[in-house]
Amino acid sequence: MSKKRTRFILGVFLFMFLINFNCFAEEIDGFSIEKSKMVAGKWTLPYVSAHSAILIDSLTGDILYERDAYKQLPPASTTKVLTAITALDLASIDEISTVSEKADRVGESSIYLSKGNKLTLGELIEGALIRSGNDACVAIAEQTAGSLDEFIRLMNLKAASLGAFNSNFVNPHGLPDKNHYSTAYDLAVITRYAMNNPIFSKIVAQQYGVIEYKHPPKTQPVKNTNKLLWTYPLADGVKTGTTNAAGKCLIASATKDGRRLICVLLNAPDRFGDAYRLLEWGFNHTEIYYIGKKGDQVATYQFAGIKIPVVLGSDVMVCIEKEKKNILHTQIQLNPTVGRVIKTGDILGRYNIFIGDKLLKQAVLVSPQDYKGNLWDILNLRNFLPKTG
Repeated sequence: MSKKRTRFILGVFLFMFLINFNCFAEEIDGFSIEKSKMVAGKWTLPYVSAHSAILIDSLTGDILYERDAYKQLPPASTTKVLTAITALDLASIDEISTVSEKADRVGESSIYLSKGNKLTLGELIEGALIRSGNDACVAIAEQTAGSLDEFIRLMNLKAASLGAFNSNFVNPHGLPDKNHYSTAYDLAVITRYAMNNPIFSKIVAQQYGVIEYKHPPKTQPVKNTNKLLWTYPLADGVKTGTTNAAGKCLIASATKDGRRLICVLLNAPDRFGDAYRLLEWGFNHTEIYYIGKKGDQVATYQFAGIKIPVVLGSDVMVCIEKEKKNILHTQIQLNPTVGRVIKTGDILGRYNIFIGDKLLKQAVLVSPQDYKGNLWDILNLRNFLPKTG
């Protein structure tokens, strides 16, 4: 066999091996690392290096992609998203903070605060989100809640109130602690809420910022640690995180034609590449479908000889992969019984949205007005009429 033919056969073999390798999952340290998947000659999922990842649509909250998104992992400095939004919800950005010795002594990533420095809460939040200052986080906590412990309590309450139930935070900056953990899903939920705050969203979209000190008066330029803001034109946030325990982490946001996607990557060797591929995949392969508007009549409720209109209690929309639109369907589930009196907004059933056999989400079905029936009439199933006058 000639050398050229041998090289050709080896080249084909190697090519086929690499294709097959990239079409399956491999196990690394107990985590399933999913490779890009090819079906009928087309890539259906992007390559993601992260041990835990999620992509959501910011408007609907629908999950577009996830892998081990509910696994509890150290979040590193992505913690600062919760720190910032907790402070923004509780205090004014114009409040003046005096840096304590405790804030001065925080190690690792820093904006180099010194005991006795005075600056506004807003400047501290910029230092935490743009430059990832751990010292700024402690100063934020003390200014907002009066003590570090109280602020941490409020952080956990905020997380739980948003539906981030699998997290526990023991500090405001994300330095390693065995009791400090979150999940990709929880961080996505927190970030979705935070990005609706115009102050927060403006800060995390900045490539550069300037921190203004009140005392001693000075200005300090800071550069955002989120390199995606330079490499991906659609990027508009939000936060990096890196420790030996957590690996490289990133929460990323991007907006295209008014539509925002948010992805979270934990322990991701190629976090910026992962974010780019996930966000691009989301914009190109998923879409929001509007199923109905609040107040739209979708059914009638047969009771006592008449038909009561049943309407949607909220707008109904879903974000799914475009190729799955043909298996999107709805199901109306009405309550078996109602009381003698129905008031406006009373729940009469559920509007179920499915992708194939999988329940995607539910919306309530309600009464659009008051109805009143005589008990004797109801028992005899007659004369159940709308209330007039």
